[in-house]
Amino acid sequence: MVDRTRTSERMPRAGRRSVSLLCALAAGALALAGCTTGTDTLPAPVVVQLDDIDGETIEVVDGNVIDLAGDDETYADWDAEIEDPTIARFTPGGDDGSAQSNPGLTATAVGTTAVTLENGATGDTISFTVEVVPVASGY
Repeated sequence: MVDRTRTSERMPRAGRRSVSLLCALAAGALALAGCTTGTDTLPAPVVVQLDDIDGETIEVVDGNVIDLAGDDETYADWDAEIEDPTIARFTPGGDDGSAQSNPGLTATAVGTTAVTLENGATGDTISFTVEVVPVASGY
């Protein structure tokens, strides 16, 4: 029969210190992880298809972005007119030679604004509403 109550007495001192150090490091890592608040990161970007948003309302969290996807050929030809530019900011699509990026909108303040996109190459126009909501706890 093995006496499990006295195991630590049989472990060499150096081994006990190593185990104690590992436990302390693990506890510290868990404590640091517990200190992270829910507002340190935002949810993933809101990805919408250009063909699906005409007349719609797109909700986005303040500080997050809307990725305007679905145009693989004239993505760099879109421009935006934003009714209230304090609520959202447009970023054009582009190609820097190594990567292509879709046009997008960045939510800059809580509120609602109308957005009209126009494609200079195709003449397409898309109108929709962006509703920027506050960051909620838990994000």
